[in-house]
Amino acid sequence: MYTLLLVDDEEEVIEVIARKVKWEELGFSVIGHANNGYKALEMLEEVQPDVVMTDIKMPYMDGLKLCGHIKERYPATKILLFTGFDDFEYAKEAVHLEIEEYILKPLNLAEITKVFENLRQKLDQERNEKRNADLLRKYYDESLPLLQANFYSTLIEGRIPEEELYRYMTDYQIRFDGALYCCIVVHTSASQVPAGMDIRLLTISVDRQAGEELQKRWRAKRFTYLGETVMITQLKSEDEISELTDECDRFCKYIDHVMGAKVTVGIGQVCDHVSELAKSYQTAKEAASYRVLYGSNKAINLHEIVPQRKIVMDTNDGSGLLNIFKMICLGNESDIEKAVGNYMKQKFMSFDSLEKYHIAVMELISELYHFMTNNELDIAKISGGTSALYNEISNFEPNVLEKWLLKTALMLHSDMADARYHSKKSLIDQAKEYVQQNYQKEELGLDDICRQLGVSNSYFSSMFKKETGKSFVGYLTDYRMEKAARMLVETGEKSYMIAKSVGYSDPNYFSYVFKRSYGVSPSKYRTEYAEN
Repeated sequence: MYTLLLVDDEEEVIEVIARKVKWEELGFSVIGHANNGYKALEMLEEVQPDVVMTDIKMPYMDGLKLCGHIKERYPATKILLFTGFDDFEYAKEAVHLEIEEYILKPLNLAEITKVFENLRQKLDQERNEKRNADLLRKYYDESLPLLQANFYSTLIEGRIPEEELYRYMTDYQIRFDGALYCCIVVHTSASQVPAGMDIRLLTISVDRQAGEELQKRWRAKRFTYLGETVMITQLKSEDEISELTDECDRFCKYIDHVMGAKVTVGIGQVCDHVSELAKSYQTAKEAASYRVLYGSNKAINLHEIVPQRKIVMDTNDGSGLLNIFKMICLGNESDIEKAVGNYMKQKFMSFDSLEKYHIAVMELISELYHFMTNNELDIAKISGGTSALYNEISNFEPNVLEKWLLKTALMLHSDMADARYHSKKSLIDQAKEYVQQNYQKEELGLDDICRQLGVSNSYFSSMFKKETGKSFVGYLTDYRMEKAARMLVETGEKSYMIAKSVGYSDPNYFSYVFKRSYGVSPSKYRTEYAEN
């Protein structure tokens, strides 16, 4: 079933459409209705329907303005307009909005049925094209030229000397002209694959969609590396990283909706020269690995979730020590215990001399300090200095050293979890304080608060709802309504003045929102409270 959202301020029109049209036979499911444009946008954020069918004339926000917002934020959503004859010519002028169809009131059941039959065929064709294995294989054969792909792979591995970059880029006709650069890693889950779909074809399909949805906007260089899609994006300024994160987050949800695939996009650190892209790739790769903590089907920006992290270490050293550090960041206590056990077996159970044992202890201490420094953890918790720590543990027997290392690793795991929690709590507290100081401003909204805090909309929305149980827009509305209710009772101000003082320039919309919150109009609320 394709999903449909109905938008009209006339409840009886909505009821007739929902009841009389045989939606299931047409292949559609009505997932809700809204009686104004603002409410429709709130619902779109939650449900992201395949089709929106809207009237033009509505209070607070008309249908054409709503269509503009939909095309900007959800370009894959199809739009149908129904309207009276007087507005038809006016509606036709909005061809730039790419409206699928215009339907004149009074609505005709046969006409609606025909329109949705045609729309169903178009949606089926688009979806089949995305899933068609032959097209995917053809696209795979026509993927990026081998030399360019090899260059990008070698670049993110950090194996191209800076003085040779220009020559390679000239030879392979590659241009990097962004002010800043950022790697993103698109990871497709191999454990959550739609029934009947080959993971290899699914990965290719996700790669193709990443190209269509993200590549042009961010002037990205796209290639496949170690089974994942990697994109080198070009930014105009560092402020764009939040916008990039939000767009990648919408991409993940779009892929889940269209293909049923679970995709995570890791966003790396921003760099100002292509020679630093290896570091950006490593941070993007690590960000994607944080899906074990934050879940898949979203974009994860390492700077947002671990703001104190400065250097990323590759865990493919074979020693097992860096795997312990990875489990401290991402694993649970059982994972850490297993990693410590493997490390001790590999490193400390086969020495034939005391000297080699002591060298291994020194390496352990050095890397441990390095890890704690990079993550701004309290070094004083484990000793008074490297020399004192070495003197303490260099004479430990291997089984005693293993217990000490496990205890230390579990302590660091707890400290990092606390740091993440306090970072999130601080973000939410800052947002609440900003609302308290700026709720009077009409333009205050999700974009404004995220710009102020320097985070992406997707990350902030997820964290705010998780911590408070409300969306940010819901919290802001509740706060404004509480202020308005107090002013209605404690002052003699006119309702329209109170509306303006809590951020609403349209007194009618203020009354609508107030009644939705308290069940009565502002004037009746004031009267009832005065009587009590």
